[in-house]
Amino acid sequence: MASRTKEVLPAEMSVEQKLKNLYQLQTKLSEIDKIRTLRGELPAEVQDLEDEIEGLHHRLSKFEQEITDFEAVIVEKQNSIREARALMEEYRQQLDQVSNNREYDTLQKEIEYQSLEIELLNKQIRDIDRQIETRQSDLAKGRSVIKKRTDDLEVKKAELDEIVTETRAEEERLREKARSIEVSIEPRLLAAFKRIRKRLRNGLAIVYVNREACGGCFNTIPPQRQFDVRSHKKIIPCEFCGRILIDPELAGIKPEPVEEPKKRRRVKKETPAK
Repeated sequence: MASRTKEVLPAEMSVEQKLKNLYQLQTKLSEIDKIRTLRGELPAEVQDLEDEIEGLHHRLSKFEQEITDFEAVIVEKQNSIREARALMEEYRQQLDQVSNNREYDTLQKEIEYQSLEIELLNKQIRDIDRQIETRQSDLAKGRSVIKKRTDDLEVKKAELDEIVTETRAEEERLREKARSIEVSIEPRLLAAFKRIRKRLRNGLAIVYVNREACGGCFNTIPPQRQFDVRSHKKIIPCEFCGRILIDPELAGIKPEPVEEPKKRRRVKKETPAK
């Protein structure tokens, strides 16, 4: 009976294998990043347009509510005008029935008061009408902006959908491969890798040493640290940028030769003739 090969747990793997797994994961994630770069700013632009359109709809809803409220106030004031006119008519009829000047003057003052009240109410209605016109103008402008933004959104969405359709299968394949590599990396190391990757613009959390320098920040790495990287005995971070360093040969990369400094030719001084 054939013996089954014992599965090596992530924490029990050699440093060399851990580094290989990290670099393989980085390679897959970088390919996914390239697909996202291909999409460019389209996802963010689509989201911004959707947020703007939603905000505009909310704003127009407030304008519509204001117009409704203004119209309700106008109805109230028109009712008050009708009541004032009815009172004026009632007071005029009473003028023919008064028996003394005092009552007559009192009724005249009431008629004048109601007349002034009607003038004030009419002025207030005109003011509210102007506010309604302003809000109706705002509504028309807002609807025009929404139409333009909606057209822009449809174009952006079509562009994004086309790119996503073209790259979806490849991205999913890469994500599946990345997930399969992640399970072979111990959680603490994977979490550290993701933290480094998240804070870097290019997302390169593990880089190989190239021409005695960090492949991420390009600062020269001290000789002893280079030796430690080549030894594959422990995880070595760059002391400048914090990226994890890997031996290029371990990453499957042929290292570029380090140029030797050119020796300066010594110019032989001529002995002056005696």
